[in-house]
Amino acid sequence: MATLKTLVLGGYGNFGARICRALVDDAATRHHIALLVAGRDASRAQALANTLGHGARGVALDHQAPGLAATLRQWRVGLVIHTAGPFQAQGYSVAQAAAEAGAHYIDLADGRRFVCDFPAAMQAAFAAAGRTAIAGASTVPALSSAVIDHLCAGWQHIDSIDICIAPAQRAPRGQATLAAVLSYCGLPIDVWAGGRWHPQRGWAHPEPVPFHRLQPRLGAVCDIPDLEIFPDHYQARDRVTFRAALEVGLAQRSFAAIAALRHWGVLRQPEKLAWLMHHTGGVLDFLGTPLGGMVVRVAGNDAQGQQCRRAWHIAADHDHGPEIPCMAAILLARQLAAGQPLPNGAHTSTSLLPLAAFAPEFAKWGMVTDVVDEPVTP
Repeated sequence: MATLKTLVLGGYGNFGARICRALVDDAATRHHIALLVAGRDASRAQALANTLGHGARGVALDHQAPGLAATLRQWRVGLVIHTAGPFQAQGYSVAQAAAEAGAHYIDLADGRRFVCDFPAAMQAAFAAAGRTAIAGASTVPALSSAVIDHLCAGWQHIDSIDICIAPAQRAPRGQATLAAVLSYCGLPIDVWAGGRWHPQRGWAHPEPVPFHRLQPRLGAVCDIPDLEIFPDHYQARDRVTFRAALEVGLAQRSFAAIAALRHWGVLRQPEKLAWLMHHTGGVLDFLGTPLGGMVVRVAGNDAQGQQCRRAWHIAADHDHGPEIPCMAAILLARQLAAGQPLPNGAHTSTSLLPLAAFAPEFAKWGMVTDVVDEPVTP
């Protein structure tokens, strides 16, 4: 089997480094992958590559510089994994360069427009190249759709989908992630509710969210691709919601305050606070724990036509929560390296992976999952 030269862009970052480690730690994969750790800082890239071993190499690469496609061709890259966010303000230049170089492409984008518009924008380029491109290969919509497919298998219809991610306060958080979150803080977000689209302000008006193995937390509306993809993909009759629930209530209310300031026109670009929050966020860590998680709740009519409400929970202890956003990209990269076909052309990650594919990754990090049948409410 041919070796797949894989370039991880942002490879020494919060998520990129985890993906690099996973690909070289897997004995079956590393024999089929030649890993390039790529980023603007050559010394940091090589430093990580040195710790990885197994032939990993660090390279300097600025994905915004011209000539990216030529560089990828020169290095004979067969797969680009793009982790260098935030994606909310990015175009598709990296994906376009990958297509021109004849490489597959996977990203961890969580930007709603970036992911939702990706198939139409990039289908022609990747279909012509005979390669696969997948946007949003992360917790949402890759894992979230896998969970819904599992919970609702055989159902006659789905009424509602409610998702909430609850990161541990102490878990490592990247500056790019904070910038992405702050970019829509306080802005109106289109949410499918009551069978129609309604604007709701990002990170405003947090509400209590219950979890199976975590204490209840306040969760606020966030702008992610699922909000736009799932109403059509699952024909959800009533609503699709997504919330993020920070562990420390003070932190959650701080985001709500930022949302209010932006809404009032006092703070026009809160994403500029990302650097400050990244370097000072640890002051609240003493109030938190290393336990995070996620819940996906669905309601509708099952195969027998009976009203049903089910929830899938995951609890990630020991600050392992940030491994979850990396899992879909790792699994898809392994498929490509093993020669297992993925659909040519450009796609979102929706329903590309079954929930069972994630189970070994959950077990590796000691994560616990539960499926709970909940009371049906009128």
